[in-house]
Amino acid sequence: MRFDFTDLRLFLAVADAGSITHGASAVGLSLAAASDRLREMEITGQVKLMERGRRGVALTEAGEALSHHAREILNRASVMRGDMARHAKGIRATIRLRANTAAIAEVLPARLIPWVAMHQQVDIDLQERQSHEIARSVAAGFADIGVLSDAAATDGLRLRPFTVSRLVMVSAQSHWLAQEKDVPFYKVADEYFMGLENGALQDHIDLQADKLAVKLRYRIRLRTFESICSAAAAGIGVAVVPETIARRCRLSHALAITPLVDSWAKRHLLVCIPASLDITPTTQDLFEHLAKA
Repeated sequence: MRFDFTDLRLFLAVADAGSITHGASAVGLSLAAASDRLREMEITGQVKLMERGRRGVALTEAGEALSHHAREILNRASVMRGDMARHAKGIRATIRLRANTAAIAEVLPARLIPWVAMHQQVDIDLQERQSHEIARSVAAGFADIGVLSDAAATDGLRLRPFTVSRLVMVSAQSHWLAQEKDVPFYKVADEYFMGLENGALQDHIDLQADKLAVKLRYRIRLRTFESICSAAAAGIGVAVVPETIARRCRLSHALAITPLVDSWAKRHLLVCIPASLDITPTTQDLFEHLAKA
């Protein structure tokens, strides 16, 4: 039974996502190539590793066993590479960092850049994910460090405080919202909105609308919070954005900011590493750095 590192990474990615399509994308393989590799793993091992269904895949008992060993093997290989990178020139290490939209948009870049500048042999694989996906990936060893909301289930993680993120409504100064001290989300759900093209925070906002049984009316979707704030100031519609970004944009736009009173609009962000897996000294160093206020 011969599985290479690509096989193991693919298998764990599929197990983590519950989908061959998403797992293939996570490791940079086409769906056809991923399917061929998984099929070859089962033929070579003469064992069924996963059950394929309309709603995705589920691991068999043999697949669960392989998942356990694959995580240990890849984790030890990562630790080995990290140790060697400290002693040898030209050997690079990569830290897989997953963060939600609020962290990436507000605090993470400023806190991360000085550390990266001091560690020239370390590359950062930074990807945006929803908090529940981050928790699952880090606990399973598919990511090294995560920055997520405390609303996510955090079993299997070592956690440290990162920052507090508050969401606010932005609008033109002539909009009725500008006269409000604060507002509950349900009161603005019938307004015309601007939103992001995609992203974890956009999914979070749409989920809150779903809970109200409301479908938000989007006039336009834009790529950045800065462009959304500009559009809001011009009276195109309203939007939900992180408070720190709204305040920064108000320096250059005639923008009104109205805090949301809903509990989901105030999120304590945490930085996390797996509780039950070894991590490299370099990963530990970045974890400690990010946790510093």
